[in-house]
Amino acid sequence: QVQLVESGGDYVQPGGSLRLSCVVSGFTLDYYAIGWFRQTPEEEREGVSCINSSDGRTYYADSVKGRFTISRDNAKNMAYLQMHSLKPEDTGVYYCAASYGNRYCTRHEYDYWGQGTQVTVSS
Repeated sequence: QVQLVESGGDYVQPGGSLRLSCVVSGFTLDYYAIGWFRQTPEEEREGVSCINSSDGRTYYADSVKGRFTISRDNAKNMAYLQMHSLKPEDTGVYYCAASYGNRYCTRHEYDYWGQGTQVTVSS
């Protein structure tokens, strides 16, 4: 069965860094797009960063450009989101998602989802 498991969320001070990891099982990652999405009580789940399969193109929300980096290691069936210079508005539950082929970065395009990991940025 397909399963995605996120980890790495934590409580950090503004300006800190975190690295989120996503482990994929049940299929090989090579041909799947991967996305990171954030959800808060005030906002619906939205795309933070996504990376395509075959062409390797990436997407970043304007609010995280220059601070976050998405990457993937197909041999290990893992994906990552490196987060620097964290701000309070980065707080939320972060979800890893996967979909076959190349995709954009909207939640409606993704078929498989992890359980989420909490990121809290606060003094």
